Amino acid sequence: MEVLPYILLKEKNKMTKLIAEFCQNHNGNFDLLKKMVEAAAEAGATHGKIQTIYADTIAFRPQFEEGLIKNGEVKSIKRPYLDEYKRLKDLEISSTNTEIFVKICKDNDLVPMTTCFVREHVDHLVELGFHSIKVASYDCASFPLLEEISKNFDEIIVSTGATYDDEVIYASKVLKDTNFSMLHCVTLYPTPLEKMHMARMEWLRTLAPTVGYSDHSLVSETGLLASKAALALGAEIIERHFNLLHPSETRDGPVSINKAELQELSNFTKLNLSDRLYKMDEDYPNWKIVIGQKNRKLSNEELLNRDYYRGRFASPRKETSSGDRMIYNWESTPLI
Repeated sequence: MEVLPYILLKEKNKMTKLIAEFCQNHNGNFDLLKKMVEAAAEAGATHGKIQTIYADTIAFRPQFEEGLIKNGEVKSIKRPYLDEYKRLKDLEISSTNTEIFVKICKDNDLVPMTTCFVREHVDHLVELGFHSIKVASYDCASFPLLEEISKNFDEIIVSTGATYDDEVIYASKVLKDTNFSMLHCVTLYPTPLEKMHMARMEWLRTLAPTVGYSDHSLVSETGLLASKAALALGAEIIERHFNLLHPSETRDGPVSINKAELQELSNFTKLNLSDRLYKMDEDYPNWKIVIGQKNRKLSNEELLNRDYYRGRFASPRKETSSGDRMIYNWESTPLI
């Protein structure tokens, strides 16, 4: 059996972190979110994660109102501001309920976590009780945001999808004196198995003390193959979207796992690496298709997603003379 060098964990018996990503699968219903926390804890998750998104931080960018197709090739995706504003407004979790979420997670022995999408929210999330924070892949190269986060949180997990190698390297330098981890992911939703390139975790391990995988695979077709494969290759963190509703009832439903699947994944984390590899070869004979390349060029679809999502959110700032403006996460401009 082929064993790649990067599958060996740095520490024996190091506990795997299993992040249940609730995202907007609660559909804005806080009672449902509470049930999701309890279910994820019962199924073996270690972290419960939401996304702190407020519609008022969406940046209006005219190039995405109609999109752009030139010579039959998509140059810019279509994502009208008003439609996105209305959609996300209905999904917001208030600050009061976010604080309650933190408490509920702790009561259920889950580490409460959120994704911070704008610099404006850093201090507020600390006040709400978060000590663990996630940085979305499109902000891996937002170095001013990383610098502020590095001063305020005990655990920092950064996704690296759709980010250039030099940007990932610099991000690791910004975070070098913190307790940080880097997750490999591919910004295709869903991600086909042959485009996962999990070998990239080997490269990330040269930059970060802990590495993992954020899984966006299509559950109805590939089940838990991708997440289990990442664990068999030595991932110390797995992030998976989690849902209690039918996959058709939420935007991220098709890439989300249910309680039984989360329990199965949790059980898999308890196996040693040799047993994980044995199970993969036994249950998924062609699983190594996910390994791919350690270094590669981003696909056109990934670049289109990067173009839209990087800068999707920004911090509003009042200007006395020129009206309001938005401060992007990569800008070091003061917010006040």
